[in-house]
Amino acid sequence: MSAVQPLPVAVCSPHPVVRTGLKALLRRHPERFRVVPAPDGPDREDPGVVLYDVYALRSGDDELADLLRQTSARVVAVGRELRPDLTSRALAAGVDGSVALGADEKELVEAVQAAAGPRAARETTRAPVSVARSGRLGERFGLSARESDVLALIVQGLTNKQIADRLFLSINSVKTYVRNAYGKIGAANRSQAVGWAIRNGFAAAADDAS
Repeated sequence: MSAVQPLPVAVCSPHPVVRTGLKALLRRHPERFRVVPAPDGPDREDPGVVLYDVYALRSGDDELADLLRQTSARVVAVGRELRPDLTSRALAAGVDGSVALGADEKELVEAVQAAAGPRAARETTRAPVSVARSGRLGERFGLSARESDVLALIVQGLTNKQIADRLFLSINSVKTYVRNAYGKIGAANRSQAVGWAIRNGFAAAADDAS
């Protein structure tokens, strides 16, 4: 029986320190991962998973749109706690999931491995995601970054199970985030939460992807 080959993983980030840090964590697990160059050239290997730093969306959406169109790799958005709007836009664009930049090593490893597992074919008809609206959604209402991510996906019509799969969370964790978010925005049910979110800008990512 042949040995299982390490999963090729690429890291895309505009910040050298982020690239270096994520690659260093991945290289601590050579039996699981093999760090490869980003798939941005004709002779580059198509990796199994790409970790994509959402901070790059601040300077435009073309890079992510091209990446999703040109590679068969699973793309995991690396989210920034103070910019959940960027994570939401990456999810709306069609990435396969997200992990927080502040995640610990175990969480990062689990997120990459989960992304490499079975999934439905990526939708290829989404429009490029816009990054023109870059406010910190939900901050003034006390929503955490993850609560904002969950609320943005609720607006897009995802079920709790679909949200759990997209964000690599357990269904119970999603339910907790939903319950906490509802309490902070004064919503008693999903319909009220969607109405509140639309009034407060959370529909932006869904509108951009339609």
